[in-house]
Amino acid sequence: MSCRDCSLCKVRGNKCPSISQDCGRVLLMGNPNVGKSVFFSRLTGTHALSSNYPGTTVGFTEGTMRYGGKTARLIDVPGAYTLDPTNEAEMIARRILNDGADVVILVIDATALERNLVMAMQVLEHGIPVVVALNMVDEARHRGILIDIPKLEEELGVPIVPTVAVTGQGLSDLIAKMEEAKISHLQPMSKEVRWQVIGEVITKVQTVTHRHHTAMDRIEDVSAHPVLGGIMGFLVLILGFTAIRFVGEGIITHVTDPIFENLWMPVLEKLNTMLGEGPVRNILIGTLIDGEIDLEQSLGVLSTGLYVEFGMVLPYIIAFYSGLSFLEDFGYLPRLAVVFDALLHKFGIHGYAIIPTLLGFGCNVPGILGTRVLESERERFIAATLISVGIPCVSIQAMLSATLGEFGMIYVAAVYGILFCVWLVLGRIMHLTLKGYSPELIVEIPPYRMPSMKAWINKLWFRIKDFLYEATPLVLLGIFLVNILETIGVMEKVAKALSPVFEGFLGLPSATAVPIVMGVFRKDIAMGLLIPLELSASQTLIAVVVLAMTFPCIATFIILWKELGTKRMLMSSGIMITAALLTGGLMNLFFKIIL
Repeated sequence: MSCRDCSLCKVRGNKCPSISQDCGRVLLMGNPNVGKSVFFSRLTGTHALSSNYPGTTVGFTEGTMRYGGKTARLIDVPGAYTLDPTNEAEMIARRILNDGADVVILVIDATALERNLVMAMQVLEHGIPVVVALNMVDEARHRGILIDIPKLEEELGVPIVPTVAVTGQGLSDLIAKMEEAKISHLQPMSKEVRWQVIGEVITKVQTVTHRHHTAMDRIEDVSAHPVLGGIMGFLVLILGFTAIRFVGEGIITHVTDPIFENLWMPVLEKLNTMLGEGPVRNILIGTLIDGEIDLEQSLGVLSTGLYVEFGMVLPYIIAFYSGLSFLEDFGYLPRLAVVFDALLHKFGIHGYAIIPTLLGFGCNVPGILGTRVLESERERFIAATLISVGIPCVSIQAMLSATLGEFGMIYVAAVYGILFCVWLVLGRIMHLTLKGYSPELIVEIPPYRMPSMKAWINKLWFRIKDFLYEATPLVLLGIFLVNILETIGVMEKVAKALSPVFEGFLGLPSATAVPIVMGVFRKDIAMGLLIPLELSASQTLIAVVVLAMTFPCIATFIILWKELGTKRMLMSSGIMITAALLTGGLMNLFFKIIL
């Protein structure tokens, strides 16, 4: 295959650095949590493309790298414990390997050599040139595990390079050794024989010496404990979201607000004067509040559109993904999955669903995409629906204070409490009514390690960039459509058509139909539309909860359709609408009784 046929170049439109040369194919393989993603980031830089394997929901990443003066496609193969597939990811890993490669970089965890050799030997038996990255040799040494690397090279028949991915140690040696990659002398063998050979290899190459438990070892033990780990998990989540709010508000107060007020507002005021009265001014600048431009309420494409996205939401996105990326690279998230597994199994999903759920607090789109880690279609449907209904993205969270803050923070807290209760009840109902199975949780628990600053920054940049590319056009389009529909009178007709439901069942004025319906384009903007309606505290709370639970933004809606298919997407949407209306109706009844 020539380099110009590379999918990375075709999709991204990149000018390949070696357009006239043949583009080789390098596979990066290994068990989950052995450091493959760090290797991939260091080997390819920032030029990477995420894709699904055709006909599946399993994703993999590919990029370009250079070694020995050649350019090659580097494919980060889904992590697998075995090539005798027990799940979809392992099946795809075997298919990609069967497609062939010029070189396989086989990443092995030095702290768990015996387990890693199971899949490693299956790869070696394929007769493809291999170079082994024996990763985490520093942690193995700290644990008293000593490995005779020359002897291991002799046993496996391929070059082996000791590495520490997070620091980059051994990376240049690994790249140099790629030209010396060899086909192993190992031949296909039965499972029983393979385990026998692995036992013999371990005996020859590995020595374990006694060492005392460190403070980090004790923290690892506590964080995976059924009771203490649960308490620690809730504390981490509470402290994490407190820190996110603190950092996000700090960025808004000291960075984005001054930029918009001192630099952007004068531009808008001059443009407002130039345009004068008319539809163009209404679309670009929005409605003047008491004769002035209000960045939150004017709803102009250039005022509210840019301010909500970059002034209010982006700071929280930066804060959220900074914290999540740290916990992910530190090694805490798999422990959190184990701790929450017993709880989540009551809702038909295993503990690893906590990962996409946490992603959903940043943005529902990566949260729903993250449900691919779940093994059954039933699990993915339940998790995706619960994220869409009960997990407020950071955009909504950023607007909660602006919408409900004047009534007191108890109302903001009430939104989280109500959504959590809905999440629990709805999850339990779906678990009891939907057919299918929920497999047990099988997840590798990595040791705690300090994240690489470079890898952490790269991951943070990828996530922020993806959010901006996906969200910014939709925010601007949403505001544009609101203004157009408002101008031609469509929104007024929608409000009248839905007024019986809103006024009678939810206890809301018919005007709230406009922002709630517009939530399909962008919920944070729709929530801002509630502010000028001068609703009571109870009405605002009902409107915010119903808005948060109904249709996710258009981007999430599209992702639901792509991930679940048309039938299940419509089913999920029906569940959302039903749950939102019932919750809003019960809240209205509650307030009528107590007020």
